Amino acid sequence: MGFKFTWYGHATLGLETGGYHILIDPFFSGNPTAAAKAEEVPADFILVTHGHGDHIGDTEAIAARTGALVISNAEISGWLRKKGVKTHGQHLGGGFHHPFG
Repeated sequence: MGFKFTWYGHATLGLETGGYHILIDPFFSGNPTAAAKAEEVPADFILVTHGHGDHIGDTEAIAARTGALVISNAEISGWLRKKGVKTHGQHLGGGFHHPFG
């Protein structure tokens, strides 16, 4: 299975693997180093490492546009779920088999 990494700018990475598009910490709006706009990037899954603004960034808007599943810790997942975002809470030490691995 091949994969492709894309660095979009501060904190933001993209990963394509197994036909899935995964965004990590999608901070595009207000990011002077962003190499794309939030409206342009595909996402099947969004991984959020923590709740700082320069990491959670455009998560809500991208998830609403794409229907991506957001994977983060329980607190961030619960907060986003209350906003109508599809989430999966996952903590250190836990495991889950997502379609991408």
